[in-house]
Amino acid sequence: MSKTWFITGASSGFGRAFAEHAIARGYNVVATARSTSRLEELVALAPERVLALALDVDRSGEAKHAVDAAAARFGRIDVLINNAGFGMVGAVEETPEPELRAIMETNFFGAVAMVRAVLPLLRAQKSGAIVNVSSMGGQLSYGGFGPYSASKFALEGISESLAQEMAPFGVKVLIVEPGAFRTQFAGSALREMPIIDAYRDVVGGIRDYAQSMHNTQAGDPRKAAEAVERALDAAKTPLRLQLGADAIKAVREHAEALLKDLAEWEAVGAATGFEE
Repeated sequence: MSKTWFITGASSGFGRAFAEHAIARGYNVVATARSTSRLEELVALAPERVLALALDVDRSGEAKHAVDAAAARFGRIDVLINNAGFGMVGAVEETPEPELRAIMETNFFGAVAMVRAVLPLLRAQKSGAIVNVSSMGGQLSYGGFGPYSASKFALEGISESLAQEMAPFGVKVLIVEPGAFRTQFAGSALREMPIIDAYRDVVGGIRDYAQSMHNTQAGDPRKAAEAVERALDAAKTPLRLQLGADAIKAVREHAEALLKDLAEWEAVGAATGFEE
């Protein structure tokens, strides 16, 4: 029986690369985007194996409707790739509350809605995998990327719990933490917040970097898709998979700094219990 991959945000970037990879592997693909017109080229690659669905993860009920349509067409879902989302650059004070809520709505609540919609099917199958596309910014953050990282931190937190909850049902959970890849993250998928003059020197460098890196990133989304499938096929799938030398370096340095602080302040932290 052919596998079925369900991919959100499949019209460009990582989503499109995952879809093209799955099609090339002979899998069934449920490709979703807000507009199906942007999915026509994917459908043309294998019309009998590609189902294009309009899906806005922000809209209540659309996730379940899409999962039901996928199950009706292919009978099962083997891999959910939660990829839909967008980036944001701006200091915390520069980020209006509606924008902060918007990024949480899509990057966190939208992804969780997809997970909740697919869980009954995966539990019944007693197999499958959930791939939540996070970022190296889901492990650490930089000035100017606080709201974006907050959405990914939240996604990673719920993914850790989900991995433990789904293990008894034979369902894997993989958190993917890419660095800079040649996607639309620094292009149409990046929202820039209004500038407050006081923060020009603080986050100006990261703004300039975000604006200038579009289509120059070292990461190849097609190789990311291959790496993710390799991790899913492993006997022991990791909870987290860093993609790109930049992500590996940054996450390692962040972990080492955390361990250093832990060791230096262990005595202070441990001496907070009641005296017996």
